[in-house]
Amino acid sequence: MIAAENLAKTYGPKLVLRRLSLHAESGQITLLVGPNGAGKSTTMKILAGLIRFDGGRAEVNGFDVYRERLQAQRSLAYLPQSPSFHPRLTCTEVLRFYARLRGVSLSRCESMLEFTELEEFACVRTGALSGGTRQRLGLALLLLADARVLLLDEPGLSLDPGWRKRLQEMLHDEAERGKAVLITTHLVGEWNGVADRCLLCRDGAIERELDPMDLPHDFNASPNDQTHRRVASPRPVMNRDGSKPSPALAHLRP
Repeated sequence: MIAAENLAKTYGPKLVLRRLSLHAESGQITLLVGPNGAGKSTTMKILAGLIRFDGGRAEVNGFDVYRERLQAQRSLAYLPQSPSFHPRLTCTEVLRFYARLRGVSLSRCESMLEFTELEEFACVRTGALSGGTRQRLGLALLLLADARVLLLDEPGLSLDPGWRKRLQEMLHDEAERGKAVLITTHLVGEWNGVADRCLLCRDGAIERELDPMDLPHDFNASPNDQTHRRVASPRPVMNRDGSKPSPALAHLRP
């Protein structure tokens, strides 16, 4: 399971997240959608333990992503929007490198190459791969360790339509196996009817929940619709050590 409560994050004077709260259950696919700059990718990086946050709390598979970061990271797999690899390493070498890091049998690397139809690229250096092929290698790494939580940031942008459909089928299978799957995407129409839940993120917070079977064509549809609206908790934003927030966050206090 994934849980975030009252997340706050600033970059200098800019407030990126303001009391963002969300839950993504095991056995479900949850979409996090919204316009550019809404805070989606920042949220994913916080959950993956890659950046620190200024207030609130986040857990992955029951582990606090700040106080128990290593345990949380062992429970998850993260696919960034544009995965990059050392250009001189082959696909097989990349998979084996990460297999050793995650304590995974090297034989699983071959299975992942086959699963993502990368056998013909096994000995090809990643610097020579197309964007879509690199994304498929990223998918192979995502599934390599059989993590309980899967985080995917814009996973379909570099994939052709056939592979976008294949991606959805893969993630559906992973959710049926009991995994929590959280995805950010701009390709909202292609996920219509695929996910179990869909959360609209705007201005650094979850504005409302959308019907995953009837997703809008744009994020300005029915802005005054209060159905399933999620209201931020009235608790004040505090730093992790209990101290007062930075001046950029001060206006969030009730």
